[in-house]
Amino acid sequence: MIEVRNLVKEFKTEEGTFRAIDDISFKVKRGEIFGVIGLSGAGKSTLVRCINRLEEPTRGDILVDGKSIINLSEKELRSARKDMGMIFQHFNLFMQKTVAENIAYPLEISSKDKGEIEKRVEELLNFIDLREKKNSYPSELSGGQKQRVAIARAIATNPSILLSDEGTSALDPANTESVLNLLKKIVKEFNMTIVMITHQMEVAKEICDRIAVMQNGKIIEENETKELFRNPKSSVTRSFIKNLEDEVEEGYVNSDDYKGDVLRLSYADDNYDKPILSKCVKKFDIDVSILSGNINKLNISSVGYLTVQILGKEEERVKAIEYLRENNVSVEVL
Repeated sequence: MIEVRNLVKEFKTEEGTFRAIDDISFKVKRGEIFGVIGLSGAGKSTLVRCINRLEEPTRGDILVDGKSIINLSEKELRSARKDMGMIFQHFNLFMQKTVAENIAYPLEISSKDKGEIEKRVEELLNFIDLREKKNSYPSELSGGQKQRVAIARAIATNPSILLSDEGTSALDPANTESVLNLLKKIVKEFNMTIVMITHQMEVAKEICDRIAVMQNGKIIEENETKELFRNPKSSVTRSFIKNLEDEVEEGYVNSDDYKGDVLRLSYADDNYDKPILSKCVKKFDIDVSILSGNINKLNISSVGYLTVQILGKEEERVKAIEYLRENNVSVEVL
């Protein structure tokens, strides 16, 4: 659906050339919610603005349905953008227009007839559950309602792609959940593809099928959400995961306070209910103490963590760790 190849974006500054996007490549499947997460300044927003060419890439290629959008004429680009809706952190609604008029705007500039516009606006008001706010102005809406209107406006022309640039960052938890549920509904009912830019791992884990982690203009890690949580490769990803407000809070463990090995074990849906640790204790001459644990509920699955202390002879501890890994338990030695 979307393929980014060796994308580079550079800006000229007084100090020289700043590379905001540094040779990035990835693919997004049709009907997928693809998350891009990173700290401020990682290059996330520049990346999403390159995808619809609000920012012109310095080099590289961007393909949508196999067709490059890099060398399109201005007229061709305007046509291509009709297939890409976009939502922003601060809604970008027209304050002097009503809810209905905001939603109608992209249809009006696409030269749709009045009857078609009115019908589509009514459909979308029902879809976002804001029919009673039809004639209200943005100043009369909550943050969550404003973002739902912005989403309705973004999908008014039935695009196949929706780009979200920090679309939930300005919302409280309740409104964030409402917006995320709406995005899930859009994917389910319209098979839309979503690229979600966020610095909130709690948002990414709730909705994304796959996640790419950015740092200093590069993608440093990319995986399915479940696998990313089970076995994070980079310190940045581990930091995002550890900073989550988990359903069961995991206590801080300093490995220097313990003898033997201190391990952080990650379990997924396919093995969290199996007595792997119990069998490990019986199979090898070791003792195990559970130090802490938690569960992260993801979009369609869950990942559980245990931090344990293993005591025993070194060779037995090595065999036990290998046994855990053979049984699809991700093991991190702390």
